[in-house]
Amino acid sequence: MCSQSDVKHAVEVKVSDGRIKVSKEKVESLKGVVGGKTLTKMKKEYVECPIAMTDKSFIECFTCRNFIRRIKGQVHCAGQPI
Repeated sequence: MCSQSDVKHAVEVKVSDGRIKVSKEKVESLKGVVGGKTLTKMKKEYVECPIAMTDKSFIECFTCRNFIRRIKGQVHCAGQPI
């Protein structure tokens, strides 16, 4: 279990007007883990990644090793180099 001190960044989850491109491998890896409606919603969400300094799909963020948790529209990130 990660403590609050492990969180280096708290990043806001934002919603895009359309879908954001994500590799099929990442989407396929989430099938069976999350429901279909949740996956569709996740495809429209993005975060401003503090490590890569670019906008990334929430699916990429969710599968990143720095992802700790998502609480109330924020992602807690460990902030380690990728």
